[in-house]
Amino acid sequence: MDKVILGDNQFFAVNHLSDERSRQQAVRFKEDKAIINVLDTAMECGVNTFMCTTHDRIANICEHMRQNPEKYANFKFYPCMPYAHKYANAVTELGILGTLKAYLPGNLLSVVSKSGIAYARKDFPALMELLVDAEMKMFRGLNTPVIFLQNVMTDLLYGLGMKEILVHFAEYIRKKYNAEPGFITMNMPQMVDFCEENGIENPVICSSINKIGFRMSGSIERYEEYLRSDKKFRPIAMQCLAAGALKPEEAFEYVGQFKKIESVLFGASSRAHIQQNYNLINTLL
Repeated sequence: MDKVILGDNQFFAVNHLSDERSRQQAVRFKEDKAIINVLDTAMECGVNTFMCTTHDRIANICEHMRQNPEKYANFKFYPCMPYAHKYANAVTELGILGTLKAYLPGNLLSVVSKSGIAYARKDFPALMELLVDAEMKMFRGLNTPVIFLQNVMTDLLYGLGMKEILVHFAEYIRKKYNAEPGFITMNMPQMVDFCEENGIENPVICSSINKIGFRMSGSIERYEEYLRSDKKFRPIAMQCLAAGALKPEEAFEYVGQFKKIESVLFGASSRAHIQQNYNLINTLL
């Protein structure tokens, strides 16, 4: 994995610290071209990996890159799924059948039949496969070496005791997409133990890691214990800046003390901030 990863929160008005900042971002990135410009700037700064949700507008970004294969030959996507709001909005606008036709790959009749049979049998792994295929449809032909399950689903499935679906997700991503499965979670130690107990080897786990414990379930001490341990997992640190509560230098210096951390995910939209973060991460990690 690349050491530096750009996230997409800033493009879709997600800001954990300021509603006003969210509104400003919504205005700035209302056109796809504005997103593409930032991704081009990130590439010029040395960032070639983009971790993104499966928001509808990402499909437009993917299409732009498919139309310019030479320019984006080394660019990588790390899709994060599912994007629940997309389906809720689609059902409202298109109805259930319209949503299935819009998002699920293949013949509508066969898809409905497959999903109906799977549901009737309570075959939730089969339903998971359908949803993964639906989410990956927009990334066809592009480089997706790691595919993530969003924390809202990872932690929900774990909490409900539906752990076999998490295992099946990992197996399906490797088999169908020849990619590494990744898990975003709000409880890194818990997920590390789960993967170890269920045969998911050396998993990619993305979680909040910062010096003030922002959005880190459990305790900082337990996170630090696992990050210094000999447990086999590949951590990606996100929310290192704690939604702006920490300065980049102190934030990345803290993360850099844990040699197990392979990558840092951050959100930024200006050349200055992208370049600053890129340089600091490469220097301190």
